Amino acid sequence: MLKAPKLFSVLELPVHVMDNYPDWLLERMKQGLGTHVVTLNAEMTMQAEANSDLSQVIRDAELVIPDGAGVVLYLRLLFGQRVKRIPGIELAETLLRAIAQTEPSLKVFFYGGTPGVAEKAAQFWQNQYPGLQIVGTHSGFHSPEELEALKQNLAVLQPNLILVGLGVPRQEFWIQQHRYLCDQATWVGVGGSLDIWSGTKTRAPKWLANNNLEWLYRLYQEPWRWKRMLALPKFAIRAISYRLSPKATVSQILP
Repeated sequence: MLKAPKLFSVLELPVHVMDNYPDWLLERMKQGLGTHVVTLNAEMTMQAEANSDLSQVIRDAELVIPDGAGVVLYLRLLFGQRVKRIPGIELAETLLRAIAQTEPSLKVFFYGGTPGVAEKAAQFWQNQYPGLQIVGTHSGFHSPEELEALKQNLAVLQPNLILVGLGVPRQEFWIQQHRYLCDQATWVGVGGSLDIWSGTKTRAPKWLANNNLEWLYRLYQEPWRWKRMLALPKFAIRAISYRLSPKATVSQILP
């Protein structure tokens, strides 16, 4: 039986804490339990504060993991949890390796990025694990007619793991709106992971990631993101004020 993860509140958004996310997700895939995975960071948290629809999507997700350093620090300081940061790209990579090595019957689909990116990302993984069943890919840019074809394709293929790289919040809304097509699948919003696997972009050096400075490298690669990065100090201010408010409650356990 699957052990329920602990559920905590980060600025009134859920975050699930457990020792082994990949094993939990693999077991749900094998059991055909549909799952939406949200990778929560400070930027998404602040977007959700201003967007009630996004907030609801996050609340409805079966698994919300602590992706950002701000969320991890919040859980450590407010709840005393020994939480590790779980970047979405690393979760996805661990799942892909585990599927290839231990559950080769499970099927994978890549969706997102500019034309050709998902295909190149799939080829990257296929070269490493020839037995990995990547049953399809599709660009995140398409006409209404192509979208209909994509939906029909997903409904026929019924992948077990669908990695969606459309960026926040587009990928979260897309998953919520289309997960009925493969209601037993695990859907993960993976942001720019497809760009990295395809070689279009590179990930921050480990020393930056280990010091919670991966956001700085992303800003260097995409300077247009500077306005979005203002969410980081806003999150810190909100976290402090929330910590001092009566709303700061103890953890709950999922039923």
